[in-house]
Amino acid sequence: MVVPNYTYLKLKMLGPRGVITIGTTFQHAYECEVECCEHALTIITSKELTVIKEGTTEEAPNSKQSAGSFELMEDVKEVLVDPSSSKGKVVHIGTMLSSK
Repeated sequence: MVVPNYTYLKLKMLGPRGVITIGTTFQHAYECEVECCEHALTIITSKELTVIKEGTTEEAPNSKQSAGSFELMEDVKEVLVDPSSSKGKVVHIGTMLSSK
């Protein structure tokens, strides 16, 4: 397991003889960040992304539109979400679930 600390630019990991700490300078961190931005820009402008963009829809799906109908199962048990609450919110749980 590795624990990065971005404030101090340190990376710590458990080694065979204790904690291994790797540090860097702000200049090196900045150079890595610039390199990552250039790499991302190259990916964005690539032909592959253009092909992917052509295959996607321009419109975002309507989140308020129902995708289908939901029907309750025949064997359903109602369970109170919070028994101490006076709102009476319930969850429907199927009683004929498989063992998987």
